[in-house]
Amino acid sequence: MAKKLNITPLHDRVIVKPAAAEEKTAGGIIIPDTAKEKPQRGTIIAAGPGKKDEPVTVKTGDTVLYGKYAGTEISVEGEDFLIMRESDILAIV
Repeated sequence: MAKKLNITPLHDRVIVKPAAAEEKTAGGIIIPDTAKEKPQRGTIIAAGPGKKDEPVTVKTGDTVLYGKYAGTEISVEGEDFLIMRESDILAIV
C-alpha cells in the first residue's frame, strides 16, 4: 500500500494506484516491456466526498476494475497514479 498522499480528490473523483502489468503469460512466456498491456485493475488510494446527494461508494483500499482509457495519469513523488471519476470504475473486486 502506498504511503499517505497529500492530494485530496474533489467531488466524485478517486485516485487509483494501477496494478503491475503481467510479466509472464499463463504458459510461462516472458512478456517484453514493449508488448505489455496497460493494466485495468488497481487499488483506491483516496476518494472524494461525492456529489451533492450522491456519496462515493468506493473506499480506500478497494481493488477495482476500470476502463482501458479511463482517468488521467499523474505522477506524485515518483509514483504513478490515475485520477478518474467514480463512474469510470466498472466493478469492485
